[in-house]
Formats: sequence, C-alpha cells, structure tokens
Amino acid sequence: MQVDVRHDPSFAVARVTLAAGESVRAESGAMMAMSPDVAIEAKTGGGLLKGLRRSVLGGESLFVTRFTAGPGGGWIDLAGNLPGDVTTIDVVGAVNLTRGGWLCSSDGVEIDTKWGGFKNLAGSEGGFLIRAEGTGQVLATCYGALDRIELGPGERVVVDSGHVVAFGDGLTYTTRTVTRGLVQTLKSGEGFVFDFTGPGPLWIQSRNPTEFLAWLTDKLPFSRE
Repeated sequence: MQVDVRHDPSFAVARVTLAAGESVRAESGAMMAMSPDVAIEAKTGGGLLKGLRRSVLGGESLFVTRFTAGPGGGWIDLAGNLPGDVTTIDVVGAVNLTRGGWLCSSDGVEIDTKWGGFKNLAGSEGGFLIRAEGTGQVLATCYGALDRIELGPGERVVVDSGHVVAFGDGLTYTTRTVTRGLVQTLKSGEGFVFDFTGPGPLWIQSRNPTEFLAWLTDKLPFSRE
C-alpha cells in the first residue's frame, strides 16, 4: 500500500492507495471516502474472542473493516476520531500502540492485545497495549501533533503517560509519579510518567486525550431532572 497524508498535523487524513486485489484492515468507522471499486467487509478480526479482547481490553472497536481493491486498484481515505496527526510506522517484528492509536495496517501485520503489566495500570493505559506484529505498515493516529524520538542503547527519556502513542519492541520502560509523594503530585498537576530506555523508536502526541476529557467534563453543565 502507498500512504499519502494531507491536512496534517491538526486534521490529518491518510489516503491509502492499493494495487489490484490488495487489501488493508482499518479501525471501524475510520473511512472518510473511497473509490467505488473497493470492497468492504467487516469482521471481528481473528475471531470473536480476539475481537472482544481487542475491544474491551485494548480500547479499539470490536469489528475491523477490511478494504480490498478491485482489478483496477483503488484508494481509501482514513481519519482518526480526534483532531490530530497520522503517521506510517514500518513494522519489522513488533510495535506497541496505546489505546486508540491504531488506525490501519497492511495484510502482513497482525493486530492483537498485549498485557503491558501493572505498570500500565498506573500509567492510565488500562494495563493493555495493542501489539502490531509481523512485516508491513501500520497507520497510527494521535491527538494533536506527533513527535518521533529515536533512543540509542541505554538512552532514556521521561514522557507523561497520556502523551504516549507507540513504541518499538526494543524499548524497556517503568512507570512512576512525576514528583515525590501524592501531595506534590497533586500540586504539580502532573500524574504518572513513563521512563523509557533505548534502543528503539518512540512516538508521542502533543495533546493528552484524558486531560481534554477531564477539562470538557468540568465545563459541561450537570444534568438536572
């Protein structure tokens, strides 16, 4: 597949161009437009159990949409739920994505749910990650603009848990509060952070969806009966 991203980084749309008979799998509801000779099929993606695991634990939709180009090829325009960027990640082995980060993947990549450990529970990721494994391409979506950081062996970086989008399988990480003690954490307005150690790539987003939801909830009037 060939990917061309437009309207980035604020309202990115990815046009995925397919050769004759080529297909991709995408998050349910991600399609904005497509050429008329592309066939659509919705499946749970690996069976009902795997689909439920990806939906309930990984934060993605129960169903996965497969787009297959006709004899003359075709294209699909895909967009994420939140205003933000879209990036193409080349997968050779495995890449881990946080909740809501997966948008689309080529046929050579399998999508499943991975237990990230109790350190992910503290990091507000629900304990589970989306694991993209195989050889091919993945489209990742985010809230806001996207930064890619390449960490060398032993190199470290600290990232707020709500800003992580994806990271390579070679990275190791731990979770901690950004300050010492609960009182200092509350005063600073910061929560949990990830300590990543290289080697490998890391993708982070410039906006935090959890913080936006908290701000929006605070501004909305309470319902009255």
